[in-house]
Amino acid sequence: MPLQPVVLSGGSGTRLWPLSREAYPKQFLPLATEHTLFQDTLRRLEGLDGVELADPLVVCNEAHRFLVAEQLRLLEQNPASIILEPVGRNTAPALTVAAMMAVRDGADPVLIVMPADHFISEENEFQAAVARGHALAAAGAVVTFGIVPTSPETGYGYILKGEPRSGGAGACALRAFVEKPDEKTARGYLDNGNYLWNSGIFMMRASVWLDLVRRFRPDIADACRNSFGNGMQDGDFYRVEAGGFRDCPSDSIDYAVMERLADGADGPVEAVVLPLSAGWSDVGAWSALWGLKDSDGAGNVIEGDVVTQDAGGNLLIARHRLLAAVGVNNLVVVETPDAVLVADRDRAQDVKAMAERLKGERRRECQFHRRVHRPWGDYEPVDEGDRYQVKRLRVKPGATLSLQMHHHRAEHWVVVRGTAKVTRGDEVLLLSENESVYIPLGCRHRLENPGSIPLEVIEVQSGSYLGEDDIVRFEDDYNRTSSD
Repeated sequence: MPLQPVVLSGGSGTRLWPLSREAYPKQFLPLATEHTLFQDTLRRLEGLDGVELADPLVVCNEAHRFLVAEQLRLLEQNPASIILEPVGRNTAPALTVAAMMAVRDGADPVLIVMPADHFISEENEFQAAVARGHALAAAGAVVTFGIVPTSPETGYGYILKGEPRSGGAGACALRAFVEKPDEKTARGYLDNGNYLWNSGIFMMRASVWLDLVRRFRPDIADACRNSFGNGMQDGDFYRVEAGGFRDCPSDSIDYAVMERLADGADGPVEAVVLPLSAGWSDVGAWSALWGLKDSDGAGNVIEGDVVTQDAGGNLLIARHRLLAAVGVNNLVVVETPDAVLVADRDRAQDVKAMAERLKGERRRECQFHRRVHRPWGDYEPVDEGDRYQVKRLRVKPGATLSLQMHHHRAEHWVVVRGTAKVTRGDEVLLLSENESVYIPLGCRHRLENPGSIPLEVIEVQSGSYLGEDDIVRFEDDYNRTSSD
């Protein structure tokens, strides 16, 4: 029976702010290896012995669809589908629509459900556990993976394991899911030896999940069936029907189904937990990243242009300029082009509250990086003033911006690298380096990169209103709206 990876790629970009943002959450960052967390989630299944691996299903926020597609392209992986959520409704609805996609053509694969933003260092151990879990799930069991704890963590939920399952494979009965404890309770869990961290990784046949969600949460099952059934294919993406999905109750896999299966309660489906010791981390705070990375002799984890003097136990990341740390200890300092975070490492969990505060104040820095990614490439502000702004555009080889016009601004483009194909009204121009073109207000225009190297253009905008929403699109290769 094939194994179908299901990658749940949600996230609000708050815990690792300012490197992660709402429009670019942590799974798309190369935090632990040269690959991003999203890419590593898929790569760690490669070479799985004795198991046929199907193309992955990805469920993601509509706003992240081009990031997901690009991450898969860089891995040279073709997804079975990229399912778009118009709004986040937690993991149970996400898994439900993924299972519906998995059985749509009459198949019934074993699903391995994985968050896109976790890290596992011991991939051989993980693969061995997945192989055991595949056999259990193929036989009809619902499998979850419990991480053998190494410390009394208060930031994780826990799983209470029961008696070892007959037939071996290292599995135990699933007795209970437990909420995040206080420190005293967490120490008791560690001493007890029967409590495991909840990894959020599950395995079951697609039909088994659909039967369970219909039994325990028919409201979720009905809403997902309607929104999935009324969905539509949009190029590489599958869009569930927005209205029905917005009406779907929000709930997690744990609450909606798994807790009701614990200790054999309610029905014939067996729920088991496989203990896993494989260097797992949910990378849920800056302190977790500090624990994953190699440090210098003073305990500093350093990335970028960083110089230290009499400093120890710090996480110091510089992405844009020199960062100098003198006489400080146990800090997190993260420098980006538009924001700098300074926090006590023991207060790393509070960064989420700061990011949410910035969002409440409608600060742009909580949503976007200075460099804003688009499906055709990216742009970065260079300068701005009254009635003008300057941007640097980077267009990928072969990529094309939409045919568009603006009501309130004119634009002047200067090619600084590569070759640009420019549509201006009825004209089509080919510009080389150091050549420029003027786009009058109200003129239909398009920028393309016909070359094999990235195109870089300096764009000078001038006019009474320079917002990104002053775009009227006539044609677009990516089926975007004016606000996309």
